[in-house]
Formats: sequence, structure tokens, C-alpha cells
Amino acid sequence: MKGKLLLFFLFWGIIVQNVVASADKLPVVALMGTLDEAVSAHEHYVAIRESRIARLKRQLADTDTASTAFFRWNGEIYKEYKAYICDSAIYYLNVNLAWAERYGQKDAVHETRLELAYLMASAGMYEEAAELLGQIDKSTLPVRLLPEYYNCCHKLYVELSLYTLDDTFRKHYREQAVCYDDSLMGVLSITSPLYLERKEAREAEAGNMDEALSINDLRLANVDLDTPGYALVTYHRSLLYRQMQNKEEEKRYLALSALADIRLCITDHASLWTLAELLYEEGDIERAYRYIRFSWNETNRYNARSRSLQTAGILSLIDLTYQAMREKQNDRLRLYIWLISTLTLLLIAAMAFIYRQMKRLSLARNHLEQANGQLRISNHIKEEYIGRFMNLCSVYINRLDAYRRMVNKKISAGQTEELLKMVRSREVLDTGLKELYANFDTAFLHLFPDFVERFNELLKPEERIVLRKGELLNTELRIFALIRLGIEDSSQIAEFLRYSVNTIYNYRAKVKNKACISREDFETHLMQIR
Repeated sequence: MKGKLLLFFLFWGIIVQNVVASADKLPVVALMGTLDEAVSAHEHYVAIRESRIARLKRQLADTDTASTAFFRWNGEIYKEYKAYICDSAIYYLNVNLAWAERYGQKDAVHETRLELAYLMASAGMYEEAAELLGQIDKSTLPVRLLPEYYNCCHKLYVELSLYTLDDTFRKHYREQAVCYDDSLMGVLSITSPLYLERKEAREAEAGNMDEALSINDLRLANVDLDTPGYALVTYHRSLLYRQMQNKEEEKRYLALSALADIRLCITDHASLWTLAELLYEEGDIERAYRYIRFSWNETNRYNARSRSLQTAGILSLIDLTYQAMREKQNDRLRLYIWLISTLTLLLIAAMAFIYRQMKRLSLARNHLEQANGQLRISNHIKEEYIGRFMNLCSVYINRLDAYRRMVNKKISAGQTEELLKMVRSREVLDTGLKELYANFDTAFLHLFPDFVERFNELLKPEERIVLRKGELLNTELRIFALIRLGIEDSSQIAEFLRYSVNTIYNYRAKVKNKACISREDFETHLMQIR
């Protein structure tokens, strides 16, 4: 009969699977963002729990200590502290245990001892938990408390098997845990949440992952979001996906579980530090460090020895890695500052070069003033080019200041990788050169609108230059445009056009070889173009 009922519930779990999936199939990236927000807002959730506890304590203070209401209000406060602050939870359980013993409430004594033993076993207080269980005579327990008794014994021996360093004792503890688990399954209703939890664990241990997931689907369908049950079931589901080596789904359910823990202000949790360990293994050091530090602070708030031992190792590892990463980032930051300083010096040098060029143009103008026929052209050239170069200087200074602010912003935001990519890119340089040459071409053709046609007249018909669509001047025309402006030194032309001197020589020689006049007279005719 039990088997048929279990099959029915498994079938029902398959039916509800699609409904469950729609609630928790958010992208993992989005879940991580939501989890980050919850971590940032955790003090708000703490305030909510503290407010509930304060309200319960006020109610307790107004209650007669001899009444059953006193026992009930203590129990409510214990429930608030159970997953929040361990030693406070133990204190209120001890108060209830003393009350139940004083007033001869045997069932309440048994129930409180079992709760206290389970909490102590979970918190690493194994001797105390064993002593409390030893005080309980199983034969005197009400039937309804047998599941709690067996579950508590199972929990104690599981915890002992995990933390003992002796293999012989570990084997013994595991055998005891299995025995109590069998006893527990024998007294549980197959519809109870604890039965499904243990059944899921057994199927997973046997490697029957499909059956384990189906049972977890059923459990998940029967709990509400942002409840302790939801946090527990999603954590168990993450363990199933870990066993199946599905890291993406493991991360998803660890995040869902941790999110519920934080929103409920549950400080006794494993989800977040397990997620931090997984993120560390994947290389997400920043987020792993943030999560493990938060989890460590919450563990200290909970104040249970076993939880501190569980998180200390991974905290130390992530902390060391994070510090090494920060040191590496600082080294990169120093490199970026050096690069920015170098770029600043180069810009200053470029401005000095432009200034020297402007001075040379001014000297050229003074020489051209001696020739009456070129006075107006020289003045026009001066006004056109000085204006454009001054504008370019202003533009480049503004861009440098914007670049400096952007670099400062990204360094402050820790976006060093993006900054390094920008420093390595030639995009800014190429864009600047294209803008410089476009300004030069426009200014030159404004001064000499017929230059291309007149220049082609100096070449053989079959050797004349044909510009591409949208092109004002090409490299060859630009070289002779500079010569027409009086810049005859090939090294200066090479420096402006960012070619080698040999390349400029070759261009000049190649064009002169195409001329329909003698090579010696070519530049004389060039200078006559108006």
C-alpha cells in the first residue's frame, strides 16, 4: 500500500514539475544580481526579525511564569532564534525544559529535550546532545514523538561521522545513522515532508537521480517561496545537481536557497558559502569573496562551532586569493598610471611639434612677404591653417581631459580590464589621424580648389590620378600639397604623414617619373598652381 501511495505522489510530482520550473528557471545571472541586492539589504531583514523577537519578548514579560502560555511564548521565541542565534535558541529551550520539569509536563519535557538535542547536534555540541538523548527512555515516549527521536539520533550520528578523524569510529557512526534512519522511515507517514526528504536522500545515495529529482519536485511544489522549507528543499536540490555534475543548475538552486535564507534572516545556512566555493572554483573571485565574507559574518552571528569550522577553510582560501588578486590589480593600476603619464608627455610633445610647425609657417610667411605675388596666398594659408590647428589643439586638449576623467572613473570603479583594452587599442590614434588629414585636405582645397585638376595637367594622360569616391586627396596628392605649401623637407612630410623618409622619397620620385615635363621643372610648375 505504501508503495502505491508513493507512486501516486511521484506521479503528482511530475505533473507539478512544469509549475515549479516556471518559478525557478530565471537566468542564473539575474539570480546572482538579485542575491547581490539581498546581501546589500540584509540589515533590513535583520531589523524585521529583531522586531518580531522584541514583540514576542514583550508578550512573554506580561505572562505569568506558571501558565502554559509562558511555555508557549518561550517556544515562539526559540523558533525565532533557532536559525538566527544558536546560543539564544538553546537558552530559551533550557528555560522551557526547566518549566516542563518543574510543573511535571512529561510530554513537554520529552519534546523540549528532543528539540534541544537536535539543535545541539546541528551546532557541533555532540556530547551535550548525546547526554540529552540518554536521558530519554524511548519506551515512555508518545508515539507522535518517535519520529523526532529517531530523526534526532540519526542527525547526531551523521554529524559525528562527518567530523570524526578516526576511520573506525566513522564507520561505527555511519552504521548507527543507517539504523536510526531505518527506524525513522518505519514510523513516518509517507506523505510527511521528513519522509520525502529522507526518501530523496536514499534515492540520491543509491544513484537513482531521476527518482530523487521527482521527489524533490513534489517537495518543492508543497512549499512556498521565501520560507525555511523552500530554502531547505532548494539546497537539497542543489546537492542533487552537484551529484549529477550540473554546475549551472547547482548554482541556480544554491542562489535560490541563499536568497530565501537572507530574506528570512536565517544565519544558520550552508547555501551561500557553498555557492561562494563554487564561484571561486569558476574564477569569480570578487563575488566569491563578497559572499564568503557575508556568510562568515552571519555564521559568527549564529555562533555555532561546527558552522565556523565548515566555513573557515574556504574563507581562508578565498581571502588569500582575493588579496593576491587585489595586489595584482594594484600593480596593473601603477602600470596604467605610468602609461597615462607617458601618453600625456607624448601629447605635450605633439603640441610642441604643432607649435614649432606654426612657427615655421610664420617664418615662411615672412619670407613670402618679400614676393609680392604670394603675399595674399601666404596670409590666407596662415589664417586657414593656424585657425584649424588651434581648433585641433583645443579639441585634443578637451579629449585628453575627457580621457583623463574617464580613466580616473574606471580606475575608481575597478574596471581595469576594460581600461587595459582601451590603452591597447589604436582606435583613438587612427580616428585622430583620419580627422587631422580630413582637416588638412579640406583647408588645402579651400585655398587651392583647382589643385587636383592642375596637378594632373603636369602628368601624362595615362598616369593621371583618379580619386576614389569621397576622397579629397590621396597620399601622393597630400605630399605635393605640402610641398606647395612650402614644406619641402621629406623628413617633415614623413613625420606629418607618418611614413618613413624613404617612402616619401619614393613617392616623390615615382610621381616625377610620370610627369609630362622634365623632372627638374616639375616642382617649379607645382609652385605656380594657384
